[in-house]
Amino acid sequence: MSYLQGDDRSQAWMLPQSLEDYLSEDNPVRFIDAFVDELDFRQAKLPVEAAATGRPGYAPGDLLKLYLYGYLNRV
Repeated sequence: MSYLQGDDRSQAWMLPQSLEDYLSEDNPVRFIDAFVDELDFRQAKLPVEAAATGRPGYAPGDLLKLYLYGYLNRV
């Protein structure tokens, strides 16, 4: 069983053309996204395999991105 997948950020919408258009080039979200995408969760011995039963969970990388964004914005 795989993890839940979000929408494709390059998918064209009515206005603006994509979700990337909402963020400036120097927005910290871009750094968080690039940083977490380069991490190897298997090497860190974190559970990265989805369970075979039940509802699919969220991808660990997506949850880490959300956690880091919230931490940086004091949420």
